[in-house]
Amino acid sequence: MNLTRRHFASAAGCAALAPAALTAAEPDAKQSSSGWRGNPIAVSTYSFWRFKDDSKLSIEQCIDESARMGFDAVEVLHIQMESEDPGYLQRLKQRAFVNGVSLCGLSTHQGFVSPDAEVRQKNIDHTIHTIELAYQLGIPTMRVNTGRWGTSKSFDDLMANRGIEPRLPGYSDDDGFGWVIESLEKCLPAAEKCGVTLGLENHWGLGRTPEGVLRIVDAIDSPWLQCTLDTGNFLEDPYDKLELMAPKTVFVQAKTYYGGGLWYSLELDYPRIAAMLREHDYHGYVSLEYEGEQDYRTAIPKSLALLRKAFSA
Repeated sequence: MNLTRRHFASAAGCAALAPAALTAAEPDAKQSSSGWRGNPIAVSTYSFWRFKDDSKLSIEQCIDESARMGFDAVEVLHIQMESEDPGYLQRLKQRAFVNGVSLCGLSTHQGFVSPDAEVRQKNIDHTIHTIELAYQLGIPTMRVNTGRWGTSKSFDDLMANRGIEPRLPGYSDDDGFGWVIESLEKCLPAAEKCGVTLGLENHWGLGRTPEGVLRIVDAIDSPWLQCTLDTGNFLEDPYDKLELMAPKTVFVQAKTYYGGGLWYSLELDYPRIAAMLREHDYHGYVSLEYEGEQDYRTAIPKSLALLRKAFSA
């Protein structure tokens, strides 16, 4: 299936929800609008934490801070959640509602790059479980990863090697891609049932390159698996790589590095990135992932101003 953004909603079954007469009468958005409405700007709860020992805010605090700073929405980092009890999930929904922000994304971790079928199944089960959490939270999209070979001693070592690590002895990238494709295919029935679009991120491992991400997305060929585009995970010559993923992107994570990056810093041209995404008709959320050393209280508002200016009409 050659899925274009214009046909995405139809392919996902959303068009059936609109009254037929209204749908037929509605003019093309490009023809009816005098300009670009701008992308809604969200912030990941990760931005307030960044895995720093002394700054882990609760999701409730992140929602409050996000609304106070002027964001449109909040992306939730799953491992930052303090509970998965139904009451906790519903309180988060209510907290967002009374603050006037949306819960727009759930960011999860999983790894399918393993020759051990039991390890892969454990990650499949975890992914399906978090899809169901997203559904309970009313979140429409969830970030997923390929996982990586795991031959680096630590994430710091992986970053020191620019995200590149050796394969497991005796295995090839083709083996890894096969495991990832098979595993994600098993997650898609839950995604479709729950109405949660999975976004495969360019996030190290087999997703370190746009070609790797698209190899998986194209092989599975489902409207329920598209791309989450992270602006900060292509460490060299990012713009052409970002554009390769843009046509199938349903969610954007935008990095900033005030005070110097935790692992590295990139000088990203956000007006250029925004213009490129407009060319590909991207109307969706842009979610800040602040990853710098400066205190979040000053760095996140500066990041919001930067993104608001770049992605506004």
